[in-house]
Amino acid sequence: MTEGHLRFGTDGVRGPANTELTPELALALGRAAAVVLDCPRWVVGRDTRLSGPMLEAALAAGLASQGVQVEMVGILPTPGVAQLADWDDAAAAVISASHNPWTDNGIKFFSRGGRKLSDDTEQRIEAVLSTLLVSDNSAPPPPREEENVGLIEHRSDAVDRYGSHLTAMLGDRDLRGLHVVLDCAHGAAGPVAGRVFESLGARTEVLNAASDGRDINAGCGSTDPRDLSRAVVAGGADLGLAFDGDADRLIAVAHDGSLVDGDHLMAMFAADMDLRGELVDHTLVVTVMSNLGLRLACEAAGITVITTPVGDRHVLDALAAGGYVLGGEQSGHIIFADRARTGDGILAGLLVADLVRRTGVPLRQLAERSMTASPQVLVNVEVDHRHPRIAEELAEEIRAAERTLGPRGRVLVRPSGTEPLIRVMVEAPTSQLAGEVADGLAGTVERRFGRRPPG
Repeated sequence: MTEGHLRFGTDGVRGPANTELTPELALALGRAAAVVLDCPRWVVGRDTRLSGPMLEAALAAGLASQGVQVEMVGILPTPGVAQLADWDDAAAAVISASHNPWTDNGIKFFSRGGRKLSDDTEQRIEAVLSTLLVSDNSAPPPPREEENVGLIEHRSDAVDRYGSHLTAMLGDRDLRGLHVVLDCAHGAAGPVAGRVFESLGARTEVLNAASDGRDINAGCGSTDPRDLSRAVVAGGADLGLAFDGDADRLIAVAHDGSLVDGDHLMAMFAADMDLRGELVDHTLVVTVMSNLGLRLACEAAGITVITTPVGDRHVLDALAAGGYVLGGEQSGHIIFADRARTGDGILAGLLVADLVRRTGVPLRQLAERSMTASPQVLVNVEVDHRHPRIAEELAEEIRAAERTLGPRGRVLVRPSGTEPLIRVMVEAPTSQLAGEVADGLAGTVERRFGRRPPG
């Protein structure tokens, strides 16, 4: 990604901070977003990355230059920023690269009311941005007149408002008697998660809540929950909950240290909500990455599964189109559409803990009852640039792999929406077969499209 070739991925704009995602680019992006979204009030939040305040200041300046009132809420989970936008009838921006390392950063936008942008809206922002960036063919237009400059204010009540909102999600129930360990990934969950669980009566241990700006997601959180697993077992806790850098995804840990991914969480929630009459039209929305075992379990339970492309925005679109209430991704984005504007890791964690307490059944047992996962192997291949038509380019090889796997197998080859990677996913009746087929396809991708050393 360069300043002249900025593109939105599956979750906003993302890249190395201060080289690809520069302050100049953030300023121009703020101006473009203000023009396209045409909302007089904006909420801007961020995670804990070292580059966050720099990009936050630049983005806010770009917004204010178009006459927008900007409310800076500081470090706050992405779903919290979206929720504030909903309450305040504002548009919003979050400066975060989610699960990426600290050297990356990103900017994702929400339209008025806290809704994720459509493809068309993103393309319109890209088009306006291209006219703002200096190039051979265009020059930035003059700034607005002084009297049209927007006000930038700092708000200090965002954590309290969002925390109270989460606490209210359990109604008159609480989490007394549960011992919970939280891993905040040195990210945006740090100021919020612990206080929410403590306020509901849980015995709460919090890991990785503070940050030096360089430690976000480093060997912790939902991308690396090994330390959380050890802490849960060592402390005799009932469960552990791991968030990513901007706290919109969740991976859970059972009392024995075993992991419970997004597919198992969705299977658990779907079964429980359907039993209680809360699952609209007995329907769950997932992406193509979800395990075949989830689909089989839902089919056996009479629950319809709707499948979308990768990205929680596609899940949100399908939920809105059908009026459904539950969806998500294997990676841990769990969306309760009747309670939140986007995936919310802390909310999902609260509802997991609530489910364990209400049923009296340990998390591992709940997960095992919910579904049996098919063996699945995911291999990532580094590439120099995205290959959006990779599945078509490898159509013959993919068909051959599917013939090898038979009816109980599945192949998915796709470009990452956030990183320079091709992802090769294979499901099969056995782990050995899944690994062999995945390695074979990944080898083909590497030979034909893999990143080549410079020179």
